[in-house]
Amino acid sequence: MSQVDTGRQMPASGTDEQIPIEKKAIQAPGALNEAYDYSTPSSFSRGLRLNIKGVTILLISGTASIGEHGETLYPGDFRAQMWRTYENITALLASEGASWKDVVRTTCYLRDIERDYAAFNEIRTAFFAEMELDPLPASTGIQAILCRPDLLVEIEAMAMFESNVTKA
Repeated sequence: MSQVDTGRQMPASGTDEQIPIEKKAIQAPGALNEAYDYSTPSSFSRGLRLNIKGVTILLISGTASIGEHGETLYPGDFRAQMWRTYENITALLASEGASWKDVVRTTCYLRDIERDYAAFNEIRTAFFAEMELDPLPASTGIQAILCRPDLLVEIEAMAMFESNVTKA
């Protein structure tokens, strides 16, 4: 049996040990519930906190206009869904002591980019101005079929900041 070269260096037996990265699930139960609590559970975390040598990285999963009980809020109202999506991401960031000033990247999924992009960009511009972001996060906008037919927008985010948590 031959081994596949994955390009990953494996520690030699008895030498350097692989040190796992500290990971923690991010939660904001006052804003939205956990997906595994849905009537049909969905297996993902709302986000992950990674602590790597004095830097904390927050990976926020695709977040939409979902209420604290898993219900879609504002079906059919793109603008209201955008604002609620930002509120939910803000709550997830705050649960880890972060803010939008720590966000370095967003990926934005719109159900109908041709119909909704102008409103999306207007709201994003107003929200980022309200948050006083400078520089703005890197961002990608994508048209996508979302996980629920009544969701019109979903956004994922990555935030980074220095922390006191270090691992040798």
